[in-house]
Order: sequence, then structure tokens, then C-alpha cells
Amino acid sequence: MTSTTDAPASATRRRAGAWALIAAAILAIGAGSAAMLAAGEWTERDALDPASVGPTGTRALAEVLRGQGVEVTVARDRTAAERALAAGGATLVITDTARLDDATLRDIAGAAADVVLVDPRSRDLRLLLGAQSAGVGDGADAEPGCALPDAERSGTIVPGAVFTAPSGVTACYPSGEGYGLLLAETDAGRIVALDARELFSNAGLAEDGNAALAAHLLGRNDEVVWYLPALGDGALPDTAPSLGELTPDWVTPAIVVLLASASAAMLWRGRRFGPLVAETLPVTVRASETTEGRARLYARARDAVHAADQLRMGTLDRLARTLGLGPAAAAPEIADAAAARLGIDRARVRGILMDDLPADDGELVALADALENLETAVRDAVRPERNPQ
Repeated sequence: MTSTTDAPASATRRRAGAWALIAAAILAIGAGSAAMLAAGEWTERDALDPASVGPTGTRALAEVLRGQGVEVTVARDRTAAERALAAGGATLVITDTARLDDATLRDIAGAAADVVLVDPRSRDLRLLLGAQSAGVGDGADAEPGCALPDAERSGTIVPGAVFTAPSGVTACYPSGEGYGLLLAETDAGRIVALDARELFSNAGLAEDGNAALAAHLLGRNDEVVWYLPALGDGALPDTAPSLGELTPDWVTPAIVVLLASASAAMLWRGRRFGPLVAETLPVTVRASETTEGRARLYARARDAVHAADQLRMGTLDRLARTLGLGPAAAAPEIADAAAARLGIDRARVRGILMDDLPADDGELVALADALENLETAVRDAVRPERNPQ
């Protein structure tokens, strides 16, 4: 025989198991979402990243260079870049120098044999080439237009940003108000600048002479150090104010007070449920209780018109059956039939059944009496044998 204490214990175990399943599902969904986000971040990364297989990455170019026997080293901070350049004779590729100060840029460029600026800024052009930005190209194919063998063998490209050509610098691919490629010879090698966001990306490498130009510019030496500067690589001062510095002094105390008030309100107004009460279903509710409940609701709302409509609907339904009208009979039709049976004015009957609107409880009681008297008179007129008089 099962003990009476086994049922509550079994219910408790079932509830605990259900909550455990819900917690496990939430953890699984969170872990899966984090894994998907991490995978997406790894495959997309940033533009011109040689580890990215996304449209703006340069994984395809890195594989082309490796296929030609060039060792490609990806350096994601200054320390790794300097360590890879220490042996000398390598080509340094810099993607974004916004995080480097002038001295750091000169030092890191001076440690390489060749330097290729694939996304040069105006500061980079000024420091390393003495050039300036000249806007963007005209969007058309551009011929090399220079005596640089790498450009002549590569053929046409569509330049993005273009630059001015100072004296002593080889300028190729004229487009718009400037040139798409600048090259300056140095004691160690050479410095090249071009806007390669579209030219060297995975999506655009196969177009025109982009792949050939990339291979010629980056594949001159046996090793390529692809440097992606990280935060803290340079000595740029952090002048941006922090969130705490921008926040007024009164915000934190106000937040604390609001949280305390909200907690107190939840404790005060929160519903505290007691134990569940078992009740046999279905539950039978007497018609009188339903009627009284609705009556109390109507009285509390003080909606005499709505209560009058409910009384009229019941009276109209009963009058239609008494007069032999169908269930689809409209209220005006029922009122006219009742007036004809009683031989009284139609307007008076319509006022009782449809038009008169009670404004207060007294008028509602008077309307209820009129409806009852009208129904009684029609019933007596239709069945006079049942009239005790």
C-alpha cells in the first residue's frame, strides 16, 4: 500500500526534474549561440585580415603567396611583428595604422626590407612617402602608365583611393586626380602604398590584374610579415573621457534609490500564492448566482443603458416566440407586431423595446416594469384562455 506522504514527494521530484531540464536547455542554447558567434567571428574577422575567409578578408592572397613558397606570418601586435622582422629581409604589410603613433610607425617600417601600405592613411603617406591623398579614382580600368615592371606585368586594375605623386616617387595607375600606386626606393628596399581594400580582398582578387599585382608586390622576398596593429601598440594618449567621467555625480545615488524602491514595491505588491486547492471538476454554478453576479457588476459600473439592453434582448426573444416570429426577426419587426396585437401606438412600443434610454437606476427600474407589463399584455392577447380574468 502506498503511503500518503509519497505523493507530495513524487510531485516535488517531478518539479525539480522539470526545472533541471529547463536549466539544461537554457545552458545548451547559450553554449550553442556562443559557439556560433565565435565561429562567425573567426571566419569573418576584419577587412584585409589574412586569416579571414569572408569577402573582405585576404585569406586567398595569403594562400597564393604560400603556394609560391613565400612564408606568411600574421602578427597581431607590435611585439610579434618586431620578433618576425628581427631576422631581416622580410616584407612588412600594414593594414591599419590608426593605433600607431608617428615614431612607432617609422620604427616598425625601418625594420623591414620592403613595406607595403595596403590601406594607407594621409599620415602614413606624409611620413613615409611625402605624398598626400587625392580623393578616389574615376572607377574605370587604369593602365599602369609607369615603368615599374611589377605593374607592367600585372596589367590594368580599378584603383580605389588615389594619391599625389611627389618628386622621386614612382607613380602608377593614373585615375581621377591622382595615382593608385606609389613606390619609393629606400636603402633597405622599397615602400609601396595603394588602396587594396577591394584589390586584394577575397571577393576582388580574381578580377583584372589584382592577383598578379599582389603577388609581385608582396612576393619579392621569402617572408611576408602581415601586421595588424593592436590597441596599445603605439604611444598615442587616451584623451577620450570615460563613461564615469561623463556621468553626473547624482546618477549613481539615483539609480541605487530607484532599485531599492523597485525592490520594496515588488515585495509589497508581489502576489504570494498559498498551497493549491484541489477541486472536483466540472463545477456547477447555479443560474441565480450568475444572474446576481452580473447584476452586481452592472450596478458597480453604473451602466444603466447596458443593463437595459440585456433586459430588452430577453424580452424581444420571448415576444418573438409568443408572436410566432422566426429567430431572425428584427427588433422593429417584433415591436410592430406587438403593437398590432395590442392595438396601441407603435411609437410607444418601440420606445419601450428600443428607443428609450434610461439615465439612472430609477429610470432603469421603470423600464424593467414597462417591459414586464408589455410582455404580459402580449401573452394575454395571444392566449386569452390563459388569462385568469
